[in-house]
Amino acid sequence: MDRKITVYLFLLVIIAAGSGCISQPAASDGDIESSVDVEEIKGLWLGTLQVQGGAELRILFNISTRPDGSVNSTMDSLDQGAKEIPVDVVTYKDNNLHLGVKSILGTFDGTLLEDGKIIEGEWKQSGLTLPLVLSRIEKMPDTRREQDPVKPYPYDEEEVFYENEEAGVKLAGTLTLPQSEGPFPAVILISGSGQQNRDEEVLGHRPFLVLSDYLTLQDIAVLRVDDRGIGGSTGNFSQATTEDFAGDVLAGIGYLKSRKDIDPARIGLIGHSEGGLIAPLVAVQSSDVAFIVMMAGPGLTGEEILYLQSDLIARAEGMDNETITRNDILMKSMYSVVKEEQNNTIAAEKLRKLLTDELVNMSEEEKQNSGYSETALEAQIQTLLSPWMRHFLTYDPKPTLMKVRCPVLAMNGEKDLQVPPDENLQAIEEALKAGGNKDYITIELPGLNHLFQTAQTGSPSEYAKIEETISPAALELIAGWISERTYEMED
Repeated sequence: MDRKITVYLFLLVIIAAGSGCISQPAASDGDIESSVDVEEIKGLWLGTLQVQGGAELRILFNISTRPDGSVNSTMDSLDQGAKEIPVDVVTYKDNNLHLGVKSILGTFDGTLLEDGKIIEGEWKQSGLTLPLVLSRIEKMPDTRREQDPVKPYPYDEEEVFYENEEAGVKLAGTLTLPQSEGPFPAVILISGSGQQNRDEEVLGHRPFLVLSDYLTLQDIAVLRVDDRGIGGSTGNFSQATTEDFAGDVLAGIGYLKSRKDIDPARIGLIGHSEGGLIAPLVAVQSSDVAFIVMMAGPGLTGEEILYLQSDLIARAEGMDNETITRNDILMKSMYSVVKEEQNNTIAAEKLRKLLTDELVNMSEEEKQNSGYSETALEAQIQTLLSPWMRHFLTYDPKPTLMKVRCPVLAMNGEKDLQVPPDENLQAIEEALKAGGNKDYITIELPGLNHLFQTAQTGSPSEYAKIEETISPAALELIAGWISERTYEMED
């Protein structure tokens, strides 16, 4: 039970911190005792959290003052790609520093050592307490990965805006265009689950930035877009489902068709993870979709995938069989409530009882080590009852795949523990074949994980540690397959 709750809280950190990228830092309500004290803690402070499961997360605090003397402090989770999360509370007195980050329910308390270069303390979030030592640094750490492209790019880059009029959502993105003569074939990149920016930034990697750079150099225009409510896009992400996101992609197709430098007959979609659910939905709704690439796209219902995912990740992290069985029973009970009880208030009460009953035999020490708290429990309940989760659990992609008529490339990594390749690729192939699609490929790439990195175990705890963002083999496969289809269309 310990590991399951810890894994959930680790995911909560990623999701909550990611949302902190949306805006600039809010005004702090810090309580600074004197200007002398402020000077002692001004600057950049870097530390590393050791998270259960083997992951390391670098945390950076930037403490400064505004012209009026008030405190301005922000937090970056460097390995999660979350930047400038507002630090709402800053107090410092007698060498003791307190920082409060309300948006992710986190606090840091530490003591400045005599040399003025080290602050020893603890990070607390949703009931979890971890040691955190902050060191003063002179400049921002370099978070660039080796595959990240470096400006100036040998192609054109344009900030674009368009609207999903039906939903009243304005979308912002980046369009990259080859410098050769158009009109060009084009692809829209569709991100996975959770609120993602246009680079699909996660754990220090920017997969869509790398993918768009590679494809644009192959004379393919690429549109990558901020999800609803993040970056330059508007809309309420928390109330949206996979079906709603499909509407946003349709709006992107309409935008590309309006441009003279894009060939309207050669517009395709590349969807990663949940994006691989969305791409077939859009292809069935729009005859303008010329092809789709499903990168770790699901072929099973969300509920089936979550059971497989939970089992595989738990085993990769060394969880014992008894705990895995208990987790499986608990998940089935929770998902039954979500599927069968439509009243959120009643469903929340039932879920709360299931979770508290599971925790009743744990000691206080075990609860603290697992990260349990009332706040974390309530956050988990709200996630389970979100419109997205209710839709995801029961949505079966196979009937939609049977209606897809355009060419399809479905690819998974052999070591993908989040969307396991064997079960999902088989389901995708069976659906496409049953529907009469004559141009599809399903392929499992050796040694690659869910992000298409070359991996050892495939566990999510490896993602941040791996320097590679996307395997060159995966990039070459996608670009080559698209070029073949778009060349045939042009002829």
